[in-house]
Amino acid sequence: MEYEQLESLILRNYNGQRKYLNQIERKRFLANAAKLPPDKKAFCRVLHYTGCRISEALALTPHSIDLSEGVILIETLKRRCKAVFRVVPVPKALLLELSQLSSEEGFFDFSRTTAWRVVKEVMKQSAIEGTQATTKGLRHGFGVAHATQKTPLNLIQRWLGHASSDTTKIYLDAVGKEERDFAKRLW
Repeated sequence: MEYEQLESLILRNYNGQRKYLNQIERKRFLANAAKLPPDKKAFCRVLHYTGCRISEALALTPHSIDLSEGVILIETLKRRCKAVFRVVPVPKALLLELSQLSSEEGFFDFSRTTAWRVVKEVMKQSAIEGTQATTKGLRHGFGVAHATQKTPLNLIQRWLGHASSDTTKIYLDAVGKEERDFAKRLW
């Protein structure tokens, strides 16, 4: 299989199903996350609004938020050789939620496994099934949502912590409604 074919499969599985949450699913996810206890609700909202990985969200501390700038500072945990930080703008309401959970150790006092289960349960409550019903589906949904809203690719790259713009370009390979939205720009 050639590189271009592999790249187009990154956001779709072999059956052509998308691997990202679309706009409607993202809204349902947020609505159902709002019914959770404050810490789990905030955790789901962090994943939604930052596109970060579970481990990155669990590592957030009070030092990770800047209320005056409206951003969260996320350490990219995927690069083992050096610490890389990225700054992601988020709604002020999320920062206030996090500041109310504040403890010196961190915002979320649960394990990675519990975090995964929380997300899976919210997906189930939101009637989101398939390949996209994962934390990675949220991350990919963040990237596709920004791509369809014409967010510059370099910003998406920075917010997701990608070392290469080639990695970020996969979010331009949307399907369904998102693909039509790209086409409508020329209509």
